Order: sequence, then structure tokens, then C-alpha cells
Amino acid sequence: MGIWDFVKAAGELLGIGGAEAAPPPNDLKAAVAKLGLPVDGLDVKVDGDKVIVSGNAPSQEIKEKIILALGNVAGVAKVEDNITTPAGTAANFYTVQKGDTLSAISKKQYGDPNKYNKIFEANKPMLTHPDKIYPGQVLRIPPA
Repeated sequence: MGIWDFVKAAGELLGIGGAEAAPPPNDLKAAVAKLGLPVDGLDVKVDGDKVIVSGNAPSQEIKEKIILALGNVAGVAKVEDNITTPAGTAANFYTVQKGDTLSAISKKQYGDPNKYNKIFEANKPMLTHPDKIYPGQVLRIPPA
């Protein structure tokens, strides 16, 4: 449980509007459902540019993916995580910088650019292709 920071102006636009404030809770819940991330009792509240999420996730990995799915939306600056999950090892989060590639991130994080696929797999289904990342996007970096 905690509060996670995101780049408010970066991310997917849900519905109409811009990045002034987070989208309505139902739009955010629909985005999580569209990704097929399993969570029991998903509850999403919005307070300006902060999203408050709760529910029960089956693993630490799914919990982190839900946080990223909500945080990588235009208008969201913070995600307050109240999701319960069984004990598990937390991944690190990394904010993509201009010019980054998954290979470059992999070299920074693991010392080996060829481990980029580990990062790509850790961010599915939010990532659909290793070359489709953007500045301001936050990614899961699983332990080496």
C-alpha cells in the first residue's frame, strides 16, 4: 500500500477531455477490465488528479499492473494503492525518458541490453510491442 507518482501529462487519453484531471472512475475501471487484469472487488475513486484504488489481486505482479494501468492515463498524477494481495516480491518502477528503448532500460537496470524482453513481458498487456514506449510512461522492472 502506498502512493505512486506518475507524469500527469503523459499517458493514454480515456474518453473526451484532456489531462487536466483524471478520467471518471467508471472509465478507469473499464480500462483495467479491458486489459483482463483479474481483481476482486475493484473500486476506483478519483480526487482531482489522484486515483484511489482498492480490491483484492491474486498476486503482487497483478497489483502492480493495475497501478500502472491506472497511472499511465493522461490526467493521473498519483495512484493511491489500497489493493490487498498475497505476499510477493515487488518490482521497481521506472519512468521512461526521451530517447529510451527497452534495450537501453535493460542495460541500465540489469547491465545487459539483451534482457529487454524481461521488461516487455513484465508490462504485458499494457505494452503490445517492445518499441511502443513513450516518455513519461512508467514501467515495471522485475528483479534480475
